[in-house]
Amino acid sequence: MNAKLWPTWLPLRNDLRNLSPYGAPQLPAEATLNTNENPYSPSTELIAAITSRVSQVASSLNRYPDRDATKLRSELANFINELSGTGFTEESIWAANGSNEILQSLMLAFGSRPALGFTPSYSMHPIIAKVVGVDWHDGGRRADFSLDIDVASRQILQLCPALTFITTPNNPTGTKISIAELEVLAQATKAVEGVLVVDEAYAEFDEEASAVTLIAKYPNLVVVRTMSKAFAFAGARLGYLVANKEVVQSLLLVRLPYHLSALTQAAAEVALEYRSQLLSTVARLIESRKKVVTQLEGLGLQVVPSAANFILFTGFKVPAPQLWQMLLDKGVLIRDVGLSGYLRATIGNDAENDKFVAAIDACLNGED
Repeated sequence: MNAKLWPTWLPLRNDLRNLSPYGAPQLPAEATLNTNENPYSPSTELIAAITSRVSQVASSLNRYPDRDATKLRSELANFINELSGTGFTEESIWAANGSNEILQSLMLAFGSRPALGFTPSYSMHPIIAKVVGVDWHDGGRRADFSLDIDVASRQILQLCPALTFITTPNNPTGTKISIAELEVLAQATKAVEGVLVVDEAYAEFDEEASAVTLIAKYPNLVVVRTMSKAFAFAGARLGYLVANKEVVQSLLLVRLPYHLSALTQAAAEVALEYRSQLLSTVARLIESRKKVVTQLEGLGLQVVPSAANFILFTGFKVPAPQLWQMLLDKGVLIRDVGLSGYLRATIGNDAENDKFVAAIDACLNGED
């Protein structure tokens, strides 16, 4: 809603009047490739298991859920320990309604000093900062979307932010930062008594070691992850954080009472029990990503190197919004992320990918 359309009787904060709600267009399409979802539906076995567990929980819905989600957090710790050879317990894990709630809680708890990020990156970082009243600063990136670690470190030392946000693999670019580079940033944030927040929403699609392996050395480092992408569990809305236990205890000060429903906890616990099955699609999506990149490059397009389940591409002659509409007219919905000359597409199943590439080919060659 435009600022001039807000009614005069509505006491909306002035700093919110020019904002637009976050959200990708929800439009009908034969290939929906705009929100980085995993295209593979849960198996009938998993659906039955979730249905059974939820049915059990339903008998006690008159009671509040486990306020601290202890069992779920323990299972998440086990999962992280399997992935990274770590030894976390539930005390180092916090879970919430998607990683966005985790990010908001971090801002609420530690936002007394500025927050620093490096755009283009996940657009919700500055939006959440704005909404909760945190002073946001943009450190920027190189023209190829890579991050100059030396420049970023100097910016941290100059600004002294309470929170520094790094997304790797980065959204919307797909680029990544090495574990060695993250350690440099962890040192810089530690020097100014700030927290380094590493957003790993797409980490399972990358072979790089997780930043959770640095937490023992840098207690000011926090890793935010999600079950929405690799776990194909976006509809359940489950995000989580891995951090020093004092960080988790701090978040208890700002969390809402009983914030994570019993149904969400139950469904997520079952998904973790079936994690091998759910994560089996990751390798398939990585191979599909490689194939789509090769096909687009064969059409004369340039693709930014991606370690995620999506690609950012350029090299087309028409304006990005125009190509976006042309693709939608052919039944393919992708994302215009607001970067001039670039569009982003999620890697879908084989049929969706084929339709996307064929539609791109037709649009580039002026075919109806």
